[in-house]
Amino acid sequence: MIDDKIVLTGIKPTGTPHIGNYIGALKPLIDLSQNHKTIMFIADLHALNAERDAKAIKQHTYEIAALMIVMGLNLENTAFFRQSDVDEIYKMSNFLMNVTPKGLMNRAHSYKAKVEKNTEIGEDVDAGVNMGLYTYPVLMAADILLYNSDIVPVGKDQKQHVEFARDIAGYFNNIYGETFKLPTPVIGEDTGVLPGLDGRKMSKSYDNTIPLFAPSNELKKKIMRIITDSKTPEEPKNPDESTIFQIYKCFANESEIAALRKRFLDGGMGYGEAKTILFEKIDSVLSEPRKEYERLMANKSEIDAVLAEGAKRAGFIAAKTIAKVKKKMLG
Repeated sequence: MIDDKIVLTGIKPTGTPHIGNYIGALKPLIDLSQNHKTIMFIADLHALNAERDAKAIKQHTYEIAALMIVMGLNLENTAFFRQSDVDEIYKMSNFLMNVTPKGLMNRAHSYKAKVEKNTEIGEDVDAGVNMGLYTYPVLMAADILLYNSDIVPVGKDQKQHVEFARDIAGYFNNIYGETFKLPTPVIGEDTGVLPGLDGRKMSKSYDNTIPLFAPSNELKKKIMRIITDSKTPEEPKNPDESTIFQIYKCFANESEIAALRKRFLDGGMGYGEAKTILFEKIDSVLSEPRKEYERLMANKSEIDAVLAEGAKRAGFIAAKTIAKVKKKMLG
């Protein structure tokens, strides 16, 4: 049964997706699309305040789109598109600028973090701050309000953006009359941070990631680089402290997880064998999606067609919203 409430989410194209991205952020969105009307966009405009390489943004957009498609995003329930392909977003952002207090932007986490960092190193407080960064919450509010969104799934660090969207909608409604419904932020369950090759959070900034669709030989090399402790094969090991086991749990079924947990606890298995088990599990799960991913990346016109259809569907909603907003603001 499809829930009638509209769920909205965006994904920034700022890097090649790795296993940590997929498990922590992208898979939950794919799961959400199965039973909800979903507006899902690749947030290329949001990437502009930090990313200066147009080719990189375009490439990462294709990578994310191909990943979402091959891993099961429900395209019947979902309008899936590039943010920049719906022209109404530019208009909406500009309209909302005129009802948004500067003081609200001063409180934005991303801006405050930059100011604090500049202050610590003795720089001018606004050094390196462009208006894209400063007004980031307005563009996000435009995304949310443009499509009449009811629910916006976010991490704890993004909750403020939805709260700001509610504030901005309230400012608008107070001036021009009831226009926007107030979106509800939904904080996803804490699934924990997936560890990388060195045991720290899997992140490209640490260079400890496992690319989601790496070829088998590269995948195996990466997994064999996982850092472990010095326990011998005979010794029992704590699976809950093992990077190998934490990643394995994300790809295996319950019986497989229980079996590997027992082998860790019983002893008699070396880390080399555990890494091989992990590699074989991930490789088997991703083998077919990897082939389809590679096919799509070699035939980007198919990706363009999916995104264009999504933009058309989203644009239909956006045009109605903009017409209403323009009439209220300009007569």
